[in-house]
Amino acid sequence: MRVLLVEDEPDLGAAVKQTLHQAGYVVDWVLNGNDAWDYLENHWTQYNLAIFDWLLPGMSGLELLQGLRSRNDSLPVMMLTAKDREIDKVIGLDSGADDYLVKPFGMAELLARLRALQRRSPQIQPSQLQVANLTLDYSTNTISSTVSGGEKKVISLTHKEFLLLEYFLRHPQQIVTREQILTQLWEVGEEPISNVVAAQIRLLRRKLEQHGCNNLIETVYGLGYRFNPPQSD
Repeated sequence: MRVLLVEDEPDLGAAVKQTLHQAGYVVDWVLNGNDAWDYLENHWTQYNLAIFDWLLPGMSGLELLQGLRSRNDSLPVMMLTAKDREIDKVIGLDSGADDYLVKPFGMAELLARLRALQRRSPQIQPSQLQVANLTLDYSTNTISSTVSGGEKKVISLTHKEFLLLEYFLRHPQQIVTREQILTQLWEVGEEPISNVVAAQIRLLRRKLEQHGCNNLIETVYGLGYRFNPPQSD
């Protein structure tokens, strides 16, 4: 689950990012609205949720929200603000915010509200993602394959394996480049080693093959990788 966090207060931004990390989110944190808009314009990065502070340098959180909604982008957005007047909440919600959290707030409440957004958002599958006979379970970080006779094989995944396989499942039979995988699975500013994608692909393949899920991830030499869902029996 990838989140764009836009918060110009360094202490609060760092605390929110750490909390989201501990809850298993991949977080890109920026300090102003203009940088946030650049991130949103990057079509290689697919965000599941966004958290906008209202008052920001450059574009405000409200302007970011209005810009998203003007192009019919339904990305779930939570607004963070010290503005606690009823009229401010009305403006934020009427502009397209999915939730509104007034500062100061507790991190437990923030996480609970994000989970609620995930449950009701049409963009996010809160429990499972299914492609062919494969089912990715968000609650357990597992992938299961249903074989002949209805038997299920369940494979436990690490957090990065889960994110990688989710990305492939959302782009079946498409060529996905190394750069796209890096952009989606690692936060902006991280500098993973040069062969990290190949190594992660190798680990995921090995785990899948150990459980009878063979030839799912194809290397397309010179271009990237392609996920080929198993054929139905």
